[in-house]
This record gives sequence, C-alpha cells and structure tokens, in this order.
Amino acid sequence: MDIADARRLKAAMDAAGRSWQPRSGDRFAVPDRDLDDQVFVVSEMTIDIEQATGGAIMKFNGTTEWALDSIAAAEVLWLPREDQLRELLGVRFGRLEALPGPVGGFAVVLSDGSRHVHVDAERAYLLAVLGALAA
Repeated sequence: MDIADARRLKAAMDAAGRSWQPRSGDRFAVPDRDLDDQVFVVSEMTIDIEQATGGAIMKFNGTTEWALDSIAAAEVLWLPREDQLRELLGVRFGRLEALPGPVGGFAVVLSDGSRHVHVDAERAYLLAVLGALAA
C-alpha cells in the first residue's frame, strides 16, 4: 500500500466514523515530513503506543539519533496488511479468488456479491474495503 492509498483509506474510515486503533505489528508511514518512503512498524521494543487525552501517541523508543520522540497517531497513515484489510471487511468478506489468465490477479468477493478486482491481492482487498465503507 502506498501513501495515496493510505490517505484514501483514512478518509473513507473517517467518513464512516471508524478509526485505526494502533497495535503491535501494525505498519505506518509518517507523511509530509520527508519520511514518505519509510515504513515503520509498531513494536514494543522501538515504537510504543501510549493513550493520551487527545488520542493515541506513537512513541519512538531508543531513537536518540532521530529528532522525533513521538507523534500523534492521527498524524500518521496506517498501512494495513492484507489480513487487516480482510478483518476490516468482517462478515462482508465472502472469498478471495485467484483469476486465471496471463495477467491473473485477484477478486475479493463480498457477501453482497460485489467483486473487487486487482492484479495485487492487497489492492483488491483495499478496493473492497473502500467500497464497503462507502456503502
């Protein structure tokens, strides 16, 4: 997932009244700070989540060489994995189909029969999540 996709997902989740709840193993990016190409992973050893009054804070532990100690979770972009996108679909998820042919690809089929197709399975899941959130 790239920054543009993560922004689309965040906007769709915000519009649906849903938010990312950071947990260990989650990937995220810190946009607009010359770090767009860096992917960070929440890990109790290096990046911890602290609940604060205004929301979750991502705390960077052991990064004395870096000027960023912490950042509000609302300022980062979640880069969910395929399994996390499937989890967002919940009971709407029907199945993942591998598509035949020279290009191949994948179709995420939802319980309502809608199909979301892409050559990359993670992107197919993202399209399905975006469609489900918009519904």
